[in-house]
Amino acid sequence: MSSGRILSIDIMRGLTLLLMLFVNDLNMNVVPAWLGHTEADTDGMGLADWVFPGFLFIVGMSVPFALSKRLAKEEPVNMVIRHIVKRSASLIIIGVMMLNTSRVEPVLTGLSINLWAVLMYAGVFLIWNDYLDREKRFFTVAALRLTGLIILVFLIFKFNSGKPENSGSLITGWWGILGQIGWGYLVTALAYVVCRESIFKTSVVAVFFLAMNILDGSGYTGFLEKLKPVLGIIIQGNVPLIVTAGLLGGLILRKIPRQESGRLIFLFAGMAIICLGSGFFLRKWFIISKILATPSWGLICTGISFMVFILLYWIIDVRGYNRWTLFLQPAGENSLTTYLAPNILYHLIWMSGIPVLIYKQSSDPLIVIAGSLVWALLMVGLAALLARFGIRLRI
Repeated sequence: MSSGRILSIDIMRGLTLLLMLFVNDLNMNVVPAWLGHTEADTDGMGLADWVFPGFLFIVGMSVPFALSKRLAKEEPVNMVIRHIVKRSASLIIIGVMMLNTSRVEPVLTGLSINLWAVLMYAGVFLIWNDYLDREKRFFTVAALRLTGLIILVFLIFKFNSGKPENSGSLITGWWGILGQIGWGYLVTALAYVVCRESIFKTSVVAVFFLAMNILDGSGYTGFLEKLKPVLGIIIQGNVPLIVTAGLLGGLILRKIPRQESGRLIFLFAGMAIICLGSGFFLRKWFIISKILATPSWGLICTGISFMVFILLYWIIDVRGYNRWTLFLQPAGENSLTTYLAPNILYHLIWMSGIPVLIYKQSSDPLIVIAGSLVWALLMVGLAALLARFGIRLRI
């Protein structure tokens, strides 16, 4: 069983984050449509429609490597579950706060959208920063985290959307990107605690969520309507399907040593073909749509993820061509910081009114694409720089 660190996992995580920063920054009024998200009722997908499920897939792959270490140290199962719930809840809370940023009504809240967002991100970094020497600086770290908590509580109570139905409260909505990751991680991590290293049991879990995704898309989960405001991501099945598929890939990766890479490549290629074939088969009944979270979209994205990962694994971990990955490692190792730090810069730029992102105003697609790519690379560098100064989120 492979227990060493698999560099290609970090690199694929870093790659999906880099692409996420890139597609999120694009001015879609100028660049080709295939780079962005496809409309909800359109049968198809662009680059942006794979990026998020690609990250979800790698979240699942990482689960057995992380949790097996805790279980190997004979950490009580209840403590492992506590860790899982705490981590999931943290992601969900941050995701919901981010989701509601655009709903802030400045006049009623007393804060502009940009100021509310900057304060929110400041609170997040104060609470969830992985402080150096925190044991030696216990009271300092506790004070900083308490300050962050006070900021978030203040923002929650000050929040007002101006909407009559929920003017004074945050909404969960679609939970935001981090919220969906949190729900997906919760289900998959708990599945690993129950199934451990069993590929068969994990496969059953993945098939179960595929079935849930099909049933929900067919309108057969109406009897669970009252649970959907809270458990909707789980009931819909799409996010858990993608993450548990990644978990299955991670288990296979752990069981096959690097010396048998040919066998691993064959298995991953086979799983990619199965997922892609199943996805296109289900296309007869479900269009390929990220917005609608259809099973066809989920399976096709999972098939792509299997292919992308095994290609990276062969290049990086088998052939040893890894020097080119240095620029992606900071993003892979500091994923949450890489994802959130650019948002702070966005809001600070918008607050200042200084036209920093001038490439967005160009009518030339190449300039816009190049500008967004440079921005994404700079944000990866920013995460690495922040880590050097002891600023790195760890949940």
